[in-house]
Order: sequence, then C-alpha cells, then structure tokens
Amino acid sequence: MANHKSAQKRVRANETKRVRNRYQAKTTRSQIKKLTATTKKDEAQTLLKEVTGMIDKLAKKNVIHWKKAANQKSKLAKRVNAMA
Repeated sequence: MANHKSAQKRVRANETKRVRNRYQAKTTRSQIKKLTATTKKDEAQTLLKEVTGMIDKLAKKNVIHWKKAANQKSKLAKRVNAMA
C-alpha cells in the first residue's frame, strides 16, 4: 500500500475513475448490442446518433482508443445504411 498521503489519495482517485470508466464503457457496449439487434431502420438511425455520441465521449476521455472508436462508428454506420 502507498505510504505518502498524496499517493494514497491517488489510489483512491484512480479507483473512482476506474469504476466510472467501466460503467460508461459497459453502458455503451449494451447500447451497441441493442443497435445491432434492431431491425427497423428509423429506430436504428436514432440509436446510431446516441451510440455515436457515447463512443465519442469514451474516446475523448481516453477510455477507449480513438481509432477503435472510429472503427466502431464506421462499422455501425455501415450496418444501419445497409438496412432495407
């Protein structure tokens, strides 16, 4: 365990951030699964806007890599555009 006060505070802050990041990432993954399961195009388009924003937020906060975010958004947009 950390010996210095500042190191102890850093440990606490890192744990708080880790929990928050995991929650946001899990929520985003759930929304992505919901989007891929959707069969209606209009519903998928509204979900795509929401999910894209969530993915951008994760990339901005460095929870996921920005290239991974770009790949996910591209793949989801392709899927939505291919719907009949």
